[in-house]
Amino acid sequence: MILITGTAGFIGYHLAQRLLAEGEQVVGLDIINDYYDVRVKYGRLKAAGINLDEIEYGELIQSSSQPGYRFIQLDLTDRGPLNRLFSEQSFDTVVNLAAQAGVRYSLVNPQAYIDSNIIGFTNILEACRHHNVKHLAYASSSSVYGLNERMPLSTDDNVDHPISLYAASKKSNELMAHTYSHLFGLATTGLRFFTVYGPWGRPDMALFLFTEAILKGEPIKVFNHGEMVRDFTYVDDIVEGIKRVIDNPPKGNPTWTGMAPEPSTSKAPYKVYNIGNNNPVKLMDFISAIEKELGTQAEKIMMDLQPGDVPATYANVEDLMRDLDYQPQTKIDFGIKQFLQWYRDFYGPVGTKEGAVHSFQA
Repeated sequence: MILITGTAGFIGYHLAQRLLAEGEQVVGLDIINDYYDVRVKYGRLKAAGINLDEIEYGELIQSSSQPGYRFIQLDLTDRGPLNRLFSEQSFDTVVNLAAQAGVRYSLVNPQAYIDSNIIGFTNILEACRHHNVKHLAYASSSSVYGLNERMPLSTDDNVDHPISLYAASKKSNELMAHTYSHLFGLATTGLRFFTVYGPWGRPDMALFLFTEAILKGEPIKVFNHGEMVRDFTYVDDIVEGIKRVIDNPPKGNPTWTGMAPEPSTSKAPYKVYNIGNNNPVKLMDFISAIEKELGTQAEKIMMDLQPGDVPATYANVEDLMRDLDYQPQTKIDFGIKQFLQWYRDFYGPVGTKEGAVHSFQA
């Protein structure tokens, strides 16, 4: 049985659907906070067969459309109910995707990152340790690379210079995971995601923000005067990488040595991977692809680089390709088309939040 935290979230929703389609038994967990438009979160749950009227904090409910799926609303900082869940369900694998996301938000609400990404992750580690979980895979982030400017970004690189609390919290997760791998033999795999996009995407991400503004006839904010490069990665490629990681828990690297310590492995059952498209795209080209699909030009406001942002990300995924035969497949044009089709279906013909035809109870 697999526990996925963050299944009202973007990647968690898609991962749960993939595993359920392959016959896995999945328990989904989410706090359902209001960091972004909760209609999207409730929409994901509804699409997974979760009756929104049945959601009651701390109680497992059964999906009406997927026999292998159950969901629980729970805060990872709530240790008592979390430990009860682990005791009652006997999870073999845990995929921790629940986290307080967002670089810019960490500048104004740092406590949310400590609560969710540090305290919550500690509780996950402890629950895995004490309940014989065989493998913990968890979300890290490309943000950990911080001031590193050597491209492509590699898991062999130093990541000691984060430039946001969000990034620091994700680097902390990797350090904490190694400690538990070393002390208690818990197999852990960290996944540094690179700019994920696709249907059911997060409303605080560039593709969503650009689409909403263009459809409203409003200008879009283009940071760093458009001189940005991102390794935009379609969500299906991310899920494929996670699935391969889940099926291959690390066993420890017998050639690892403290005389020349490799950052992404250890003698302990510990590993860190980049998961990206391995094909960076200029921000202006990304915007052009959106404009082409929408059939309209965006008015652009050129702005300076924002605090906490980096001008470029580009993932070196050679170790994931070598170890697990990972091959990202999705082209930007196709991925944007799929997102825009979902966006219009979800928000209605007008394509804006004000024109949404869906209603979800909180």
